[in-house]
Amino acid sequence: MSQFYAAARPVVTIQNPGGKSSVTPLPAVFLSPIRSDVVNFVHHQISKNRRQAYAVSDLAGHQTAAISWGTGRAVSRIPRVPGSGTSRAGQGAFGNMCRKGRMFAPTRTWRRWHRRVNKNQRRYAVTSALAASALPSLVLARGHRVEQIAEVPLVVADAAINGLAKTKQAVALLKSLNAYADIEKVERSKKITTGRGKMRNRRYTKRRGPLIVYSGTQPLLRAFRNIPGVEFSEASRLNLLTLAPGGHLGRFIIWTESAFKSLNTVYGNGQSATKKKGFALPRPILSNADISRTINSDEVQSAINPAKPRSQHYTQKKNPLRNDHKLFELNPYARTERRKRLVSQLEAAKPKKKTDDKSKKAPATKKPKKKKVVSPYVKLVRKTD
Repeated sequence: MSQFYAAARPVVTIQNPGGKSSVTPLPAVFLSPIRSDVVNFVHHQISKNRRQAYAVSDLAGHQTAAISWGTGRAVSRIPRVPGSGTSRAGQGAFGNMCRKGRMFAPTRTWRRWHRRVNKNQRRYAVTSALAASALPSLVLARGHRVEQIAEVPLVVADAAINGLAKTKQAVALLKSLNAYADIEKVERSKKITTGRGKMRNRRYTKRRGPLIVYSGTQPLLRAFRNIPGVEFSEASRLNLLTLAPGGHLGRFIIWTESAFKSLNTVYGNGQSATKKKGFALPRPILSNADISRTINSDEVQSAINPAKPRSQHYTQKKNPLRNDHKLFELNPYARTERRKRLVSQLEAAKPKKKTDDKSKKAPATKKPKKKKVVSPYVKLVRKTD
Protein backbone atom coordinates (compact mmCIF):
# COMPACT_ATOMS: atom_id res chain seq x y z
CA MET A 1 0.00 0.00 0.00
CA SER A 2 1.34 3.38 -0.96
CA GLN A 3 -0.06 6.63 0.34
CA PHE A 4 0.80 10.18 -0.71
CA TYR A 5 -0.62 13.56 0.18
CA ALA A 6 -1.20 16.52 -2.07
CA ALA A 7 0.30 19.87 -1.23
CA ALA A 8 -2.13 21.83 0.92
CA ARG A 9 -2.05 25.04 -1.10
CA PRO A 10 -4.66 27.58 -0.09
CA VAL A 11 -5.48 28.94 -3.56
CA VAL A 12 -5.09 28.06 -7.23
CA THR A 13 -4.60 30.57 -10.04
CA ILE A 14 -7.24 30.71 -12.79
CA GLN A 15 -5.38 31.18 -16.07
CA ASN A 16 -6.84 33.70 -18.53
CA PRO A 17 -4.52 34.26 -21.52
CA GLY A 18 -6.63 37.07 -22.95
CA GLY A 19 -7.40 38.89 -19.71
CA LYS A 20 -6.63 39.21 -16.03
CA SER A 21 -5.97 36.10 -13.95
CA SER A 22 -7.63 35.47 -10.59
CA VAL A 23 -7.40 32.97 -7.73
CA THR A 24 -9.82 30.48 -6.22
CA PRO A 25 -9.60 28.27 -3.11
CA LEU A 26 -8.37 24.71 -3.60
CA PRO A 27 -11.28 22.23 -3.35
CA ALA A 28 -11.10 19.78 -0.46
CA VAL A 29 -11.10 16.75 -2.76
CA PHE A 30 -7.48 17.50 -3.74
CA LEU A 31 -6.39 16.90 -0.14
CA SER A 32 -7.64 13.30 -0.12
CA PRO A 33 -5.15 10.49 0.57
CA ILE A 34 -3.73 8.94 -2.58
CA ARG A 35 -4.14 5.17 -2.43
CA SER A 36 -2.60 3.54 -5.48
CA ASP A 37 -3.67 0.08 -4.29
CA VAL A 38 -7.34 1.09 -4.20
CA VAL A 39 -7.06 2.77 -7.60
CA ASN A 40 -5.42 -0.29 -9.18
CA PHE A 41 -8.01 -2.70 -7.76
CA VAL A 42 -11.04 -0.61 -8.73
CA HIS A 43 -9.69 0.10 -12.21
CA HIS A 44 -8.94 -3.59 -12.77
CA GLN A 45 -12.48 -4.54 -11.78
CA ILE A 46 -14.55 -1.90 -13.58
CA SER A 47 -12.49 -2.19 -16.77
CA LYS A 48 -13.97 -5.69 -17.16
CA ASN A 49 -17.51 -4.32 -17.43
CA ARG A 50 -17.16 -3.25 -21.06
CA ARG A 51 -16.22 -6.70 -22.34
CA GLN A 52 -18.48 -8.59 -24.72
CA ALA A 53 -19.15 -12.29 -24.29
CA TYR A 54 -17.40 -14.66 -26.68
CA ALA A 55 -17.25 -18.43 -27.07
CA VAL A 56 -16.36 -21.06 -29.64
CA SER A 57 -19.10 -22.89 -31.51
CA ASP A 58 -20.73 -25.85 -29.77
CA LEU A 59 -20.17 -27.89 -32.94
CA ALA A 60 -16.47 -27.04 -33.31
CA GLY A 61 -14.39 -30.24 -33.44
CA HIS A 62 -17.44 -32.54 -33.42
CA GLN A 63 -18.62 -32.22 -37.03
CA THR A 64 -17.72 -35.77 -38.05
CA ALA A 65 -19.26 -39.20 -37.48
CA ALA A 66 -16.20 -40.54 -35.68
CA ILE A 67 -16.37 -43.68 -33.57
CA SER A 68 -13.78 -45.70 -31.71
CA TRP A 69 -12.45 -48.88 -33.29
CA GLY A 70 -12.33 -50.54 -29.89
CA THR A 71 -9.61 -52.87 -28.69
CA GLY A 72 -7.69 -55.52 -30.57
CA ARG A 73 -6.29 -53.38 -33.40
CA ALA A 74 -3.13 -52.19 -31.63
CA VAL A 75 -4.29 -48.55 -31.82
CA SER A 76 -5.64 -46.18 -29.21
CA ARG A 77 -9.35 -46.08 -28.46
CA ILE A 78 -9.80 -42.43 -29.52
CA PRO A 79 -12.75 -41.95 -31.92
CA ARG A 80 -11.61 -42.20 -35.54
CA VAL A 81 -13.01 -40.71 -38.74
CA PRO A 82 -14.88 -43.33 -40.84
CA GLY A 83 -14.34 -44.04 -44.51
CA SER A 84 -11.36 -44.94 -46.63
CA GLY A 85 -9.37 -43.73 -49.60
CA THR A 86 -8.37 -40.37 -48.08
CA SER A 87 -5.84 -39.27 -45.53
CA ARG A 88 -8.61 -38.06 -43.26
CA ALA A 89 -10.11 -41.53 -42.86
CA GLY A 90 -8.85 -43.25 -39.76
CA GLN A 91 -7.50 -40.09 -38.14
CA GLY A 92 -8.33 -39.37 -34.51
CA ALA A 93 -11.15 -36.92 -33.85
CA PHE A 94 -13.05 -35.11 -31.08
CA GLY A 95 -10.15 -35.05 -28.57
CA ASN A 96 -8.28 -31.89 -27.75
CA MET A 97 -5.03 -33.66 -28.58
CA CYS A 98 -6.23 -34.52 -32.11
CA ARG A 99 -5.83 -32.55 -35.29
CA LYS A 100 -9.09 -30.70 -36.05
CA GLY A 101 -10.40 -31.71 -32.63
CA ARG A 102 -12.20 -29.53 -30.12
CA MET A 103 -10.33 -27.36 -27.62
CA PHE A 104 -10.01 -28.36 -24.00
CA ALA A 105 -12.79 -26.82 -21.87
CA PRO A 106 -14.46 -24.85 -24.69
CA THR A 107 -15.27 -21.25 -23.76
CA ARG A 108 -18.88 -20.44 -22.87
CA THR A 109 -20.89 -17.25 -23.10
CA TRP A 110 -22.08 -17.65 -19.52
CA ARG A 111 -18.66 -16.90 -18.07
CA ARG A 112 -18.70 -14.29 -15.27
CA TRP A 113 -17.72 -11.29 -17.37
CA HIS A 114 -18.77 -8.36 -15.19
CA ARG A 115 -17.58 -7.35 -11.74
CA ARG A 116 -19.41 -5.48 -9.04
CA VAL A 117 -17.39 -2.88 -7.13
CA ASN A 118 -18.54 -1.21 -3.93
CA LYS A 119 -19.74 2.33 -4.41
CA ASN A 120 -17.56 3.68 -1.59
CA GLN A 121 -14.51 2.01 -3.12
CA ARG A 122 -15.25 3.56 -6.50
CA ARG A 123 -15.64 6.99 -4.94
CA TYR A 124 -12.47 6.54 -2.90
CA ALA A 125 -10.55 5.68 -6.07
CA VAL A 126 -11.90 8.73 -7.93
CA THR A 127 -10.95 11.09 -5.12
CA SER A 128 -7.46 9.56 -4.99
CA ALA A 129 -7.05 10.01 -8.74
CA LEU A 130 -8.15 13.65 -8.47
CA ALA A 131 -5.70 14.31 -5.64
CA ALA A 132 -2.88 12.69 -7.65
CA SER A 133 -3.60 14.97 -10.61
CA ALA A 134 -2.61 17.95 -8.41
CA LEU A 135 0.94 16.66 -7.82
CA PRO A 136 3.33 17.68 -10.62
CA SER A 137 5.71 14.83 -9.78
CA LEU A 138 3.04 12.18 -10.38
CA VAL A 139 1.84 13.91 -13.56
CA LEU A 140 5.39 13.98 -14.91
CA ALA A 141 5.99 10.39 -13.85
CA ARG A 142 2.98 9.30 -15.90
CA GLY A 143 4.62 10.77 -19.00
CA HIS A 144 2.76 14.04 -19.54
CA ARG A 145 4.71 17.06 -20.81
CA VAL A 146 3.79 19.68 -18.22
CA GLU A 147 7.19 21.21 -17.58
CA GLN A 148 6.26 24.58 -19.09
CA ILE A 149 2.74 25.09 -17.75
CA ALA A 150 2.15 27.67 -15.04
CA GLU A 151 0.55 25.50 -12.38
CA VAL A 152 -0.91 22.07 -11.63
CA PRO A 153 -3.91 21.76 -11.49
CA LEU A 154 -4.38 23.88 -14.59
CA VAL A 155 -7.60 25.95 -14.38
CA VAL A 156 -8.75 28.04 -17.36
CA ALA A 157 -11.21 30.90 -17.09
CA ASP A 158 -14.64 30.36 -18.64
CA ALA A 159 -14.27 33.58 -20.60
CA ALA A 160 -11.21 32.19 -22.43
CA ILE A 161 -12.74 28.84 -23.32
CA ASN A 162 -16.46 29.42 -23.88
CA GLY A 163 -16.09 31.29 -27.14
CA LEU A 164 -14.06 28.61 -28.91
CA ALA A 165 -15.69 27.14 -32.02
CA LYS A 166 -12.79 26.13 -34.28
CA THR A 167 -9.97 23.66 -33.77
CA LYS A 168 -7.32 26.26 -34.61
CA GLN A 169 -8.67 28.45 -31.80
CA ALA A 170 -8.39 25.54 -29.35
CA VAL A 171 -4.82 24.86 -30.51
CA ALA A 172 -3.95 28.52 -30.02
CA LEU A 173 -5.36 28.39 -26.47
CA LEU A 174 -3.32 25.28 -25.62
CA LYS A 175 -0.17 26.90 -27.00
CA SER A 176 -0.79 30.03 -24.93
CA LEU A 177 -1.10 27.82 -21.84
CA ASN A 178 2.13 25.94 -22.78
CA ALA A 179 0.10 22.72 -22.77
CA TYR A 180 0.49 21.88 -26.47
CA ALA A 181 3.69 19.90 -25.83
CA ASP A 182 1.53 17.09 -24.48
CA ILE A 183 -0.46 17.06 -27.75
CA GLU A 184 2.74 16.83 -29.78
CA LYS A 185 3.80 13.86 -27.65
CA VAL A 186 0.54 12.12 -28.59
CA GLU A 187 1.07 12.83 -32.30
CA ARG A 188 4.57 11.36 -32.21
CA SER A 189 3.40 8.23 -30.42
CA LYS A 190 0.92 7.06 -33.07
CA LYS A 191 1.95 3.60 -34.28
CA ILE A 192 0.41 0.55 -35.91
CA THR A 193 -0.63 -1.97 -33.30
CA THR A 194 0.73 -5.49 -33.21
CA GLY A 195 -1.27 -8.66 -33.75
CA ARG A 196 -4.78 -9.25 -35.01
CA GLY A 197 -6.04 -5.92 -33.73
CA LYS A 198 -5.16 -4.37 -37.10
CA MET A 199 -8.08 -6.33 -38.61
CA ARG A 200 -10.52 -5.49 -35.82
CA ASN A 201 -10.84 -1.72 -36.05
CA ARG A 202 -7.85 -1.23 -33.71
CA ARG A 203 -5.19 -0.50 -36.30
CA TYR A 204 -3.46 2.39 -34.54
CA THR A 205 -2.40 3.00 -30.96
CA LYS A 206 -1.30 6.23 -29.30
CA ARG A 207 -0.72 7.74 -25.87
CA ARG A 208 -3.23 9.67 -23.78
CA GLY A 209 -3.28 13.45 -23.84
CA PRO A 210 -4.93 15.95 -21.48
CA LEU A 211 -8.39 15.44 -20.01
CA ILE A 212 -10.66 18.49 -20.23
CA VAL A 213 -13.22 18.66 -17.42
CA TYR A 214 -16.14 21.02 -17.99
CA SER A 215 -19.38 21.82 -16.19
CA GLY A 216 -22.86 21.80 -17.63
CA THR A 217 -23.22 22.09 -21.40
CA GLN A 218 -20.26 24.21 -22.43
CA PRO A 219 -19.85 24.41 -26.25
CA LEU A 220 -16.20 23.37 -26.29
CA LEU A 221 -16.46 19.80 -27.55
CA ARG A 222 -16.53 20.80 -31.21
CA ALA A 223 -13.35 22.85 -30.84
CA PHE A 224 -11.28 20.18 -29.08
CA ARG A 225 -12.66 16.92 -30.47
CA ASN A 226 -10.28 16.74 -33.46
CA ILE A 227 -7.13 17.27 -31.38
CA PRO A 228 -5.42 13.88 -30.89
CA GLY A 229 -5.30 12.54 -27.34
CA VAL A 230 -7.79 15.00 -25.84
CA GLU A 231 -10.70 13.55 -23.85
CA PHE A 232 -13.68 15.15 -22.13
CA SER A 233 -15.59 14.57 -18.93
CA GLU A 234 -18.32 16.38 -17.05
CA ALA A 235 -17.43 17.46 -13.52
CA SER A 236 -20.30 15.56 -11.89
CA ARG A 237 -19.65 12.36 -13.89
CA LEU A 238 -15.91 11.80 -13.50
CA ASN A 239 -14.83 8.27 -14.34
CA LEU A 240 -11.79 6.43 -13.02
CA LEU A 241 -11.07 4.96 -16.47
CA THR A 242 -10.29 8.46 -17.74
CA LEU A 243 -8.83 9.88 -14.53
CA ALA A 244 -6.30 7.04 -14.19
CA PRO A 245 -5.96 5.17 -17.51
CA GLY A 246 -4.45 1.74 -17.01
CA GLY A 247 -4.69 2.20 -13.24
CA HIS A 248 -1.79 4.71 -13.32
CA LEU A 249 -2.21 7.89 -11.29
CA GLY A 250 -1.32 11.39 -12.47
CA ARG A 251 -3.55 12.28 -15.46
CA PHE A 252 -3.00 15.77 -16.83
CA ILE A 253 -6.34 17.57 -16.37
CA ILE A 254 -7.38 20.97 -17.76
CA TRP A 255 -10.24 22.35 -15.67
CA THR A 256 -12.70 25.00 -16.65
CA GLU A 257 -13.36 27.59 -13.98
CA SER A 258 -16.96 26.53 -13.37
CA ALA A 259 -16.05 22.83 -13.20
CA PHE A 260 -13.24 23.49 -10.72
CA LYS A 261 -15.49 25.51 -8.44
CA SER A 262 -18.22 22.86 -8.53
CA LEU A 263 -16.01 20.17 -6.97
CA ASN A 264 -16.87 21.25 -3.43
CA THR A 265 -20.54 20.82 -4.30
CA VAL A 266 -20.03 17.40 -5.89
CA TYR A 267 -17.60 15.86 -3.38
CA GLY A 268 -18.20 18.01 -0.32
CA ASN A 269 -15.95 20.31 1.64
CA GLY A 270 -14.88 18.05 4.49
CA GLN A 271 -18.50 17.17 5.22
CA SER A 272 -21.13 15.07 3.46
CA ALA A 273 -21.51 15.88 -0.23
CA THR A 274 -24.76 17.35 -1.49
CA LYS A 275 -24.78 15.46 -4.81
CA LYS A 276 -23.55 12.14 -3.36
CA LYS A 277 -25.82 10.99 -0.57
CA GLY A 278 -24.02 9.60 2.46
CA PHE A 279 -20.55 10.23 1.06
CA ALA A 280 -17.83 12.11 2.89
CA LEU A 281 -14.30 12.64 1.68
CA PRO A 282 -11.86 10.02 3.00
CA ARG A 283 -9.67 11.26 5.80
CA PRO A 284 -5.95 10.46 5.78
CA ILE A 285 -4.69 7.99 8.35
CA LEU A 286 -1.73 10.24 9.13
CA SER A 287 -1.81 14.01 9.34
CA ASN A 288 1.93 14.08 8.60
CA ALA A 289 3.29 11.51 6.17
CA ASP A 290 6.92 12.26 7.12
CA ILE A 291 7.42 9.45 9.66
CA SER A 292 11.05 10.24 10.41
CA ARG A 293 10.17 13.83 11.22
CA THR A 294 7.44 12.64 13.58
CA ILE A 295 9.72 10.18 15.38
CA ASN A 296 12.54 12.70 15.77
CA SER A 297 10.28 15.50 16.99
CA ASP A 298 10.77 16.90 20.51
CA GLU A 299 7.30 15.82 21.58
CA VAL A 300 7.91 12.16 20.77
CA GLN A 301 11.53 12.02 21.92
CA SER A 302 10.67 13.54 25.31
CA ALA A 303 8.02 10.88 25.98
CA ILE A 304 9.99 7.75 25.06
CA ASN A 305 12.55 5.93 27.20
CA PRO A 306 16.22 6.79 26.65
CA ALA A 307 18.24 4.52 24.44
CA LYS A 308 19.75 1.56 26.23
CA PRO A 309 23.49 0.88 25.99
CA ARG A 310 24.40 -1.55 23.31
CA SER A 311 24.48 -5.12 24.55
CA GLN A 312 27.50 -7.36 24.13
CA HIS A 313 27.90 -8.57 20.62
CA TYR A 314 28.12 -12.33 20.49
CA THR A 315 30.02 -13.80 17.59
CA GLN A 316 29.83 -17.27 16.18
CA LYS A 317 32.20 -19.76 17.79
CA LYS A 318 34.98 -20.85 15.44
CA ASN A 319 36.64 -24.23 15.37
CA PRO A 320 40.44 -23.78 15.87
CA LEU A 321 41.09 -27.04 14.02
CA ARG A 322 39.58 -25.52 10.89
CA ASN A 323 39.96 -21.78 11.41
CA ASP A 324 43.60 -20.62 11.22
CA HIS A 325 42.93 -17.25 12.81
CA LYS A 326 41.41 -18.88 15.89
CA LEU A 327 44.22 -21.47 16.02
CA PHE A 328 46.92 -18.79 16.05
CA GLU A 329 45.11 -16.96 18.86
CA LEU A 330 45.12 -20.08 21.03
CA ASN A 331 48.62 -21.30 20.05
CA PRO A 332 50.93 -18.59 18.66
CA TYR A 333 53.67 -21.15 18.12
CA ALA A 334 51.47 -22.95 15.56
CA ARG A 335 52.35 -20.23 13.07
CA THR A 336 56.08 -20.97 13.47
CA GLU A 337 55.53 -24.71 13.16
CA ARG A 338 53.55 -24.24 9.99
CA ARG A 339 56.23 -21.98 8.54
CA LYS A 340 58.95 -24.58 9.31
CA ARG A 341 56.87 -27.34 7.75
CA LEU A 342 56.34 -25.32 4.57
CA VAL A 343 60.07 -24.51 4.33
CA SER A 344 61.00 -28.16 4.67
CA GLN A 345 58.51 -29.12 1.99
CA LEU A 346 59.97 -26.51 -0.36
CA GLU A 347 63.50 -27.79 0.32
CA ALA A 348 62.45 -31.36 -0.46
CA ALA A 349 60.75 -30.28 -3.66
CA LYS A 350 63.90 -28.62 -5.07
CA PRO A 351 65.78 -30.72 -7.72
CA LYS A 352 69.19 -32.15 -6.62
CA LYS A 353 72.38 -30.77 -8.22
CA LYS A 354 74.34 -33.20 -10.51
CA THR A 355 78.15 -33.51 -10.05
CA ASP A 356 80.48 -32.93 -13.05
CA ASP A 357 83.19 -35.45 -11.95
CA LYS A 358 82.40 -38.71 -13.69
CA SER A 359 85.26 -40.53 -11.94
CA LYS A 360 83.47 -40.30 -8.68
CA LYS A 361 81.17 -43.19 -8.44
CA ALA A 362 78.67 -43.95 -5.84
CA PRO A 363 79.92 -46.38 -3.20
CA ALA A 364 78.94 -49.92 -3.95
CA THR A 365 76.42 -51.32 -1.62
CA LYS A 366 76.91 -54.80 -0.25
CA LYS A 367 74.29 -57.25 -1.19
CA PRO A 368 72.74 -59.04 1.75
CA LYS A 369 73.71 -62.69 2.02
CA LYS A 370 71.09 -65.18 1.17
CA LYS A 371 70.21 -67.64 3.89
CA LYS A 372 70.64 -71.29 3.15
CA VAL A 373 67.39 -73.05 2.95
CA VAL A 374 67.55 -76.51 4.57
CA SER A 375 64.87 -78.94 3.69
CA PRO A 376 62.93 -80.61 6.51
CA TYR A 377 64.24 -84.05 5.38
CA VAL A 378 67.85 -82.98 5.93
CA LYS A 379 66.96 -81.64 9.37
CA LEU A 380 65.41 -84.99 10.27
CA VAL A 381 68.50 -86.89 9.11
CA ARG A 382 70.77 -84.67 11.18
CA LYS A 383 68.71 -85.31 14.26
CA THR A 384 68.83 -89.11 13.82
CA ASP A 385 72.61 -89.07 13.40
